[in-house]
Amino acid sequence: MSRLEGKTAVITGGASGIGLAMAKRFIADGAIVYIFGRRQEALDAALAELGPQARAVRGDTTKAEDLDTLYETVKAERGRIDVLVANAGVGEFGPLGGISAEHYDWTFDINVKGTIFTVQKALPLMGEGGSVILTGSTVGSMGTQAMSVYSASKAAVRNLARSWALDLKGTGIRVNVLSPGATETVKVKELFESAGSADDIVAGFAAQTPLGRIADPAETAAVAAFLASGDSSFMTGSEVFVDGGYAQV
Repeated sequence: MSRLEGKTAVITGGASGIGLAMAKRFIADGAIVYIFGRRQEALDAALAELGPQARAVRGDTTKAEDLDTLYETVKAERGRIDVLVANAGVGEFGPLGGISAEHYDWTFDINVKGTIFTVQKALPLMGEGGSVILTGSTVGSMGTQAMSVYSASKAAVRNLARSWALDLKGTGIRVNVLSPGATETVKVKELFESAGSADDIVAGFAAQTPLGRIADPAETAAVAAFLASGDSSFMTGSEVFVDGGYAQV
């Protein structure tokens, strides 16, 4: 039997990049997966790729009414959530002298506020054996030039998991952080292009990574499947890096 057979998973930011790779892997492992995102065209394209075990709900994690719609849909169709991945996130370069209030609000609203209420509103549908996975980043634990606001938001996500592991004591619900390094996604390529040459930046990351390259999204998704499953049953409050050693040495 596949290790997520019969499970219901919800992935925010699930229509592209690492979120889509997670959806593919969870489905391959037997789950029914709900993807949640802001762009209908991206959701439609993802559904066409994912097949009949996928569902999609359009919405924004910073809007309470959209999260309510997501969870009302899941409750009506499946009754519970076994795996929740709070993956929706944004980031852009912003050196100290160029940080604006708008940049700060945008980043923290999605990466921190969105994560908090994504998890809070899901709790009534979760119970014993449930797994919450928060998408962090290597930058949450290391200094990153021109990305201090994004890095701070991911450091906040890391502490949310530590604190929630205590809040959820006795419920049987686990919460862990999955922190990727540089990963080959369209969003990452666009970010790197905004700073100059994506090829040069990727080459720089590869040179600083012990494994000598950046990640494929499927590699991060494989670790997400481990955290989603009973194979990680004695893990909560933890952070797992999928970074080729970049932030470890």
